[in-house]
Amino acid sequence: NEKVLGPEHPRVATSLNNLAALYTSLGDYARAEPLYKRALAIKQKALGPEHPDVAISLNNLAVLYDSHGDYVKAEPLYKRALAIREKALGPKHPRVATSLNNLAVLYKSLGEYARAEPLYKRALAIREKALGPEHPDVAQSLNSLAALYDSLGDYARAEPLYKRALAIWEKALGPKHPDVAISLNNLAVLYKSLGEYARAEPLYKRALAIREKALGPKHPRVAISLKNLAVLYDSLGDYAKAEPLYKRALAIDEKVLGP
Repeated sequence: NEKVLGPEHPRVATSLNNLAALYTSLGDYARAEPLYKRALAIKQKALGPEHPDVAISLNNLAVLYDSHGDYVKAEPLYKRALAIREKALGPKHPRVATSLNNLAVLYKSLGEYARAEPLYKRALAIREKALGPEHPDVAQSLNSLAALYDSLGDYARAEPLYKRALAIWEKALGPKHPDVAISLNNLAVLYKSLGEYARAEPLYKRALAIREKALGPKHPRVAISLKNLAVLYDSLGDYAKAEPLYKRALAIDEKVLGP
């Protein structure tokens, strides 16, 4: 691409971006960063600093910094991406919701819940209006807001949001999708926090069954489900049920992570 189109062509930026995304998925942030930066520089020069494609590049670089906890570098990039999208696409566009969500996740990671909450709420409102109340992205927003309330110990506000997210995911993705297992697990954790073990147990069991079938019996997420269920039985003093689950989780972890 560089040879044919020249090093400053927007399509070169797309190729750089794709390669950077590959390195990011492999956890190789050091190789991804300069590629994302170069893609951003090309797009800014070719398209102007306020173009929506520039916002995509800013967002990608912010996600990279966010992924390894460099929130100071990530925050201004997320903010600039949000400002560009609001101006170029309008304040109620789904991509604006994505930017709001990303910034909210960053504030939640910093424990700044008061700054995260209004952003999550605005993202949810945009998605409901733009995509419809049963869209998977709406479920993601509901889940994020529920998790925020959960972290604050506000279980009464978290529970109905988790339930609505679960219902949307079941309808949109089918009852045996791995994302449904995440939702079941979140709701189960909430009930366990409330000491409602009888309500938590069937949800943990269903999450485990989905993960075993969808991901295979030796997947790290299966180990998480096994441990969750084991901890529940442990809390109930049912050590006979807890022990084999702990052992199976340990065997998976040792295989995946090493002894």
